[in-house]
Amino acid sequence: MKKIFLLLAAVLVLSCKDSSKVKDDNNVESSNAIETSKNATINDSILLEKGKTFAQSTQKVLGKNLMASLQKSGAVGAVEFCNEKAYPLTDSMAVVHNAKIRRVSDKPRNTNNQANKEELEYIEFFKSKINNNESYQPIVTNENGKPKFYSPIVTNTMCLNCHGVPETNIDSKVTLLLNDKYPYDQAIGYKENEVRGIWSITFNDEENK
Repeated sequence: MKKIFLLLAAVLVLSCKDSSKVKDDNNVESSNAIETSKNATINDSILLEKGKTFAQSTQKVLGKNLMASLQKSGAVGAVEFCNEKAYPLTDSMAVVHNAKIRRVSDKPRNTNNQANKEELEYIEFFKSKINNNESYQPIVTNENGKPKFYSPIVTNTMCLNCHGVPETNIDSKVTLLLNDKYPYDQAIGYKENEVRGIWSITFNDEENK
């Protein structure tokens, strides 16, 4: 009888130890999950700021050169600039930031700027937000292990010289030049404050982190 009692006591002690271990393991798992969530939030916040910086700095370089072309040769000069220098300048900024930087659209002027399926979804998201005067933030996501950033490119008055309505906003000479340089051009008919496309940025230096 004494042996049976001791055996039962041992079983109870071992059971308590196992229960405590499971509880501790659950706490560790829960703690790890919370820590992972915090790290993901912090990382997304960092990538959000980096994406904004990359997009803004690239836009600043393009805008500065575009304005110089406009002042020198009008909208015709702007078309020439976009056709000859926009890509090289964007690529040079991509090298500076160690990222893949693209400007894509659902209605591209250059067919190389056609948005893919995922990018089209983000374009529609930003269109909905802006059309309904709703607040929004650029988007940070992870696609196939690669962190990506998306933010809208919105038209202003200057954009309409080349992207507005032919004969209303776009000079006939500019239209002829556009037809010559971009035979598959879709990037016209815009008004102010409309989404013309998005910045699509892939962070190369973050891929393996």
